[in-house]
Amino acid sequence: MNFEIAMTAFVFIMTMAVIFWRPKGIHEAWPASVGAIIILVTGIVTRHDLYDIITKIGGASITIIATIVMAVILESFGFFHWSAARLVTLAKGSGYRLYWYIQLLCFLMTLLFNNDGSILITTPILILLLKNLRLKPHQKIPYLLSGALIATASSAPIGVSNIVNLIALKIVHMTLYMHTAMMFVPATLGLMFMSALMYVVLKNKLPETLPISTDDIEESFFIKNFHPLKTKISVETKKKRTKFMLKVLAFVFLMRCLLFVASYLSIPIELVAVLGSLVLLIWRWYHLRTPPTDILKKTPWQILIFAFSMYVIIYGLHNAGLTEFLVKECEPIVNQGLFQASFIMGGLVTVLSNLFNNHPALMIGTITLTEMGLDPITLKTIYLANIIGSDMGSLLLPIGTLASLIWMHILKENKIKVKWKDYLGVTIIVIPLTTIVTLFLLYYWVQLVFAH
Repeated sequence: MNFEIAMTAFVFIMTMAVIFWRPKGIHEAWPASVGAIIILVTGIVTRHDLYDIITKIGGASITIIATIVMAVILESFGFFHWSAARLVTLAKGSGYRLYWYIQLLCFLMTLLFNNDGSILITTPILILLLKNLRLKPHQKIPYLLSGALIATASSAPIGVSNIVNLIALKIVHMTLYMHTAMMFVPATLGLMFMSALMYVVLKNKLPETLPISTDDIEESFFIKNFHPLKTKISVETKKKRTKFMLKVLAFVFLMRCLLFVASYLSIPIELVAVLGSLVLLIWRWYHLRTPPTDILKKTPWQILIFAFSMYVIIYGLHNAGLTEFLVKECEPIVNQGLFQASFIMGGLVTVLSNLFNNHPALMIGTITLTEMGLDPITLKTIYLANIIGSDMGSLLLPIGTLASLIWMHILKENKIKVKWKDYLGVTIIVIPLTTIVTLFLLYYWVQLVFAH
């Protein structure tokens, strides 16, 4: 047993060290998969455990990949360039107004797709938009940082916006419908508080008026991809395209709603997600004559490898006795009452997420909860407190979530420097306060609506 503990702890620490270090920019999935192979070869995780892992992670992985596929399809339609052009128009030359529209865009992208997909697609579009507005480097950072923070935190209101949330839902046997009923109101109010607080912190750094845009982002995308022989696009064509984009958006929103209907009717949500992606793929093939082969290249399959490998390593820690130790330490606190339990467990997951990333932190926290023999409402509330710690509290440091690691990598590729000082200058005020306020809101919302 001592060998198991030492071996698993060593593999876990080494895996996390390589993920944070990322030598030569390697993807997080590769160190995680090497760690998982070592855990499997040493027999710390058995074949029977592997079957359990696949059943818990399978549906969540398929759902997330299907929603990322949808986002990739929308990107090829030019949807995100179209959205960015709308932002510039709506901002009407105000830097402050642009801040709020970027917040809204990032919130909706995560709600309609998921946090990793939202970061992967909206970050390059925002970089292009800010470059187009000829903003100075120090003026771009507040928009990019606040957008990334809200995009990542916006996976809290609905469980389907984050792969780790979906896996954890399966562990606590909670439906997507129930998660949303208990979490949507407090988490969305928490996000509004977060946006307002970030605005107060960043207002002095935002330009009051925006320079005139040099180029129409939407027009340049469509000329390059669909009308290479034209130099200008007619107003009529633009109107038609707006109608088409609104139809696509309505379809994505409908598919999102159907996920909750499926959850309520106990239909596997991954079936609905895959069906939605297939319909969009066929629609695109018919409209743009684009075969689906590009999806294989553009979809970040490594996210699946990362999630599966991390879960194998966490299962190894579980088998080595970590959760047993945590149950013994945390049970007396949890038994003090729901209020204390929510704050202590949400706080614990926040700390663990910032030290080790939120994937392992939430999984450890969730497995620990299931072994405490709690009544259903207590289990679900403390689990949701864990989600707040994992999706919001984890943003204190840029290494706390996979989405923020992806964001840092995209900025680096685009030669945009965000120092830890810039990052912490915002998060050290915003994240602890937002986490505390959202935990309060969750507790009172559960007391008001569910504790009968």
